[in-house]
Amino acid sequence: MSEENVSRNFIEMMIDKDLEEGKYEEVHTRFPPEPNGYLHIGHAKAILLNYGLAKEYGGKFNLRFDDTNPTKEKTEFVESIKEDVAWLGADWEDRLFFASDYFDQMYEAAVKLIKKGKAFVCDLTADEIKEYRGTFDTPGKESPYRNRSIEENLKLFEEMKDGKYADGEKVLRAKIDMASPNINMRDPVIYRVAHMSHHNTGDKWCIYPMYDFAHPIEDAIEGVTHSCCTLEFEDHRPLYDWVVNELEYPHPPRQIEFAKMYLTNVVTGKRYIKKLVEDGIVDGWDDPRLVSIAALRRRGFTPKSLRTFVELCGVSKSNSSVDYAMLEYCIREDLKLSRPRVMAVLDPIKLIIDNYPEGETEYFEVPNNLENESLGSRSVPFSRELYIERDDFMAEPVKKYFRLFPGNEVRLMNAYFVTCTSYETDAEGNVTCVHCTYDPATRQGSCPPDRKVKGTIHWVNAATAFGATVRLYENLIDEEKGVYNEDGSLNLNPDSIKVMEHCMLEPSLKEAKIYESFQFVRNGFFCVDSRDSKPGEPVFNRVVSLKSSFKLPNS
Repeated sequence: MSEENVSRNFIEMMIDKDLEEGKYEEVHTRFPPEPNGYLHIGHAKAILLNYGLAKEYGGKFNLRFDDTNPTKEKTEFVESIKEDVAWLGADWEDRLFFASDYFDQMYEAAVKLIKKGKAFVCDLTADEIKEYRGTFDTPGKESPYRNRSIEENLKLFEEMKDGKYADGEKVLRAKIDMASPNINMRDPVIYRVAHMSHHNTGDKWCIYPMYDFAHPIEDAIEGVTHSCCTLEFEDHRPLYDWVVNELEYPHPPRQIEFAKMYLTNVVTGKRYIKKLVEDGIVDGWDDPRLVSIAALRRRGFTPKSLRTFVELCGVSKSNSSVDYAMLEYCIREDLKLSRPRVMAVLDPIKLIIDNYPEGETEYFEVPNNLENESLGSRSVPFSRELYIERDDFMAEPVKKYFRLFPGNEVRLMNAYFVTCTSYETDAEGNVTCVHCTYDPATRQGSCPPDRKVKGTIHWVNAATAFGATVRLYENLIDEEKGVYNEDGSLNLNPDSIKVMEHCMLEPSLKEAKIYESFQFVRNGFFCVDSRDSKPGEPVFNRVVSLKSSFKLPNS
């Protein structure tokens, strides 16, 4: 076996075999979300897998909404999903479809099954159907309505369509095998009565197909060849195959299951997120502490970082969990060479250089990224009064503290050496201002080689800096305790967000656009918030810290 074959995942090998045997002439995949919520990181894997396979084989990719359950579906979710899929780079071109586009064909398909003696109208209640179905250890019992004539079934099914029956009064069931070891094959319900408006078809229908009946029909109508879905649908595959075979589609699609992606210490359940939103713990489905695709985008993750993450996770047949730190590794790797490194002081105190000329301003040409010269440079103003980080000064330094303290000399990044001479405090003893002197001979680019210091600190020019709000995010979940308490509630981290409202940033950041991201020197990577920022008043979200102990396996 060649190295190329060894590196291919099991889905690619199955597709290769299908193409070699002439089962299909091209590869056609789809991503089929239900429009009943926001997509999360696990959906990103499904999107990128299906789109990636179509692209790899020069085939087609569809975006299709499985909107067969009008009780939970909203146009809001349709639009958010379209935005997420497009943002990830998955191009469905002109192939945007809805299951509801095919409701007429699904109705005709159900009629065809009735005429073949393969479906019947059943009057059992939902509880009775469940009771008759049996268990994994005992076979089911046939419905007393199973042997109705074809004519009677056709009449009753048409009456269901015409609104003659109440919700739950009758259902249409496939007639398969009540003794099957696979419970999904024990005469499953394929249509139910539901008197409700649909976001796409309005009040045209009062009966709706079940997902397991609708999905294979949608795939077959669209010409999908490989219907990739997650492992929980493995036991549903015989029903999928039964539907496309009984309806005699000429090129039936093939269902292939793969393992879901689970992230450690994150919340993905819609019920839990809905409660977090309603309780005001997060500010919406796109709160940057969540892992919905909208939240990751708002926090500052990039499509490239998610693609890298999905590639590193791989495709397998067995479920496993991935450390959230690996997702952070992927965004850090993407941003560190592609984003400008700028100076931002998050907890500022004033620094006054007493021997620097009053009223004078000079400019330093500073590279935007020392590891990527193509990002160019910018001009940074410098004058007598600056802001530095509060923790870059200690009146009484601890051991091995190399930043500013009385009598110590440090380098102001890209500027001069300064020596601390004194400091001021308020009535509570908090340091409000640090005084120092500078050495003109140590200017950036002209410092004598024998002049060295152990500490370098960043700064912003007080006269030109602007105030901004910066949010520091940590995991929403208390990682030491795990996601859930014994009563099923969430173990929330009380310190998952820290809002810093009086940060001082260098002037180059004032006109930053939403989603634009930067490395704040020593503080991490930050992105302009898409919801709360205004022109000239950016709000910054921390995407990720600068460093982590996480390392890729075998790296």
